[in-house]
Formats: sequence, structure tokens, C-alpha cells
Amino acid sequence: MALVKMGNSAKSYGESLSSAVAKNVIAVALGLIINYINGTLINTFRKHQQTVTLTDFLFFQIFYLNPRYILFIHLVLNDMLQLTVTISLLVFSYFFYKINASFCCLLITFAVFTTFNTPLNLAVMAVECYIAISLPLRHADFCTIKRTYILIGWIWAMSAVSTLPDVFIVMATEPARLFHSTIFCERDNLFRHPISLKKRDVSYIISLIGVWLTIFYTYFKIFFAAKAAKEDGDATKARNTILLHGFQLLLCMLTYIGHIVRKKNYAHATFVSYIFIQVLPRFISPIVYGLRDKTFRHHLKKHLLCTVRTSIKPWTRAKFMLLC
Repeated sequence: MALVKMGNSAKSYGESLSSAVAKNVIAVALGLIINYINGTLINTFRKHQQTVTLTDFLFFQIFYLNPRYILFIHLVLNDMLQLTVTISLLVFSYFFYKINASFCCLLITFAVFTTFNTPLNLAVMAVECYIAISLPLRHADFCTIKRTYILIGWIWAMSAVSTLPDVFIVMATEPARLFHSTIFCERDNLFRHPISLKKRDVSYIISLIGVWLTIFYTYFKIFFAAKAAKEDGDATKARNTILLHGFQLLLCMLTYIGHIVRKKNYAHATFVSYIFIQVLPRFISPIVYGLRDKTFRHHLKKHLLCTVRTSIKPWTRAKFMLLC
């Protein structure tokens, strides 16, 4: 029955059932892989939250008292939520084609929230890198734990200012029966008022200009700091991190041309744009700090090694506790 529904939806897209199944399998598989990696990073981050032993106290200090890792884990968690929602929307569009408008509004709003959070989080992380390299003696004063959580709150607040007006416009201009009907769940089908469309373009342009200026400014400041220090290792690594942030942001920017591709109804082009716009930027996040960062990589390997040991010898619990 599910395949019949998918087949009907595939015909609406103008593609075969096998193509529709392949796209859903690819999207879900990529989402599961990326979310598994991100989930492992989050578990590594929080693993020793309750640990009070002297051996693991330094681990707690490194991650929980470092604004860089707090911002990174917020980005990873945000990416996990964004991937889950957008892949769910993709699967729903094939299996059901149309879903309840109220449920669609909830999913679209959450997807836009988390998508808008990503470039803002990248900008804040770039500024933190700049302060750590260019103003190392003032880093502890500027980048406190309290200010980090306040900045995370501001990120969500700015996303709310950009997104929630669309919901209010829909509630004020659309008839009540819309929310009891079924629609093809896409942002332009729901937030279709001209004011919403113009507001979306303006808010994207403003945020992109602000984020790009931040990325460029911090990159060149760190670049000159690295040259002044004769290619100091930390400065060079921070410069490469900013470059990765810039590449990730460039992929995120493609979301602003995604609606043009969707309007042309090119099914394959739409799917490829989805993978590049929504999935690949979320794959870069764990690479920036999860795999490139020596401290995080060390503890991540330790955590994965302990996980393997428990799966191979579940009966040696006491020995495992001593090893980990």
C-alpha cells in the first residue's frame, strides 16, 4: 500500500517508482549516517557530565567550560534536528504527497528555524576563533560560559524574528479551513503571501551580508595574525577552520536559489539541490571540530573504543568499567 502511494506521488513528480525509492533510501541513509556521527559527538561531549573522579575532571573542564565546544555542540544538535525534519518532509512528500496543513506548518516552521540558525552559529564560532587567536589574553573575559549561552539564546531569538511573522501572516490572511485541509508541504505553498515572500528575501540578504562580512573579517584577521607569528600552528589551524566555515556557509547559501529549481519542476535537479543544500553542510559540522580537533578526536576514539569493548564482551562489565 505504501509503495502504491509512493508510486502515485512519483507520477506527480514525473518520475518512476524505482527512482522515487532510490531517492528516499539515499536521503534517509545519509541522514542516519550524519545523525549517528553527530549523536556520537554529543554523547562524547556529555559522557562525563556526572563523573566526579579526578581522572575525568579535566575532560569535564575541557568541554563544559569551553565556549568553543558549547557552540559546536549547539550547531551539531541544531543540524540533527534540521536533518530529521527536512528528511521527514521529503519522505512525507513521496509517501503521502499531501499532509495536514497544521502539521505541515509546524514542520516547516521548525525546519526554517533550524536552517536559519546554522549561518548565525557559524558567524559566532568564527568570532570566537578570532578572539582566541588575535586577543588570547582577553579571551577568558570576552568568551564566558554565560555569554555563550546568551548568544545561543540570541541566535534562536533572531530566527524567531525572521520566521514567526510568516506564521502570523498565514493565520491572519488565510481562511481557517486551510488548517484542516491537506496540502503539499512546501514553504511557498504555505507561506505564500507576497509580504512573506518579500520578507524572506530581505531577511536572507541581511543575514547573509552580516554573516559573510563576519567570516571574511575574522579570516583575514587570523590570516595576518598567522603571518605575523610566522605561520603559528594554532593560527593556521584557526584560519583553515574559518575557511571550512565559509565553505559550509556557501553551501547553505544555495538554499536561496533552491526555490527557483523547484519552480521548474525538475525532479532530479530538486533532489540534487536538496542533498547539496540541506545534507552536505550538516556533514561538514562534525569534521570541523569532531575530527580535526585533537582533543575532541582523542576522547571520541576513547569513547568508540569503549563502546566496541562492551559490544564484544558484554559479560565483562566490571573490567570494562576499569578500562573506561
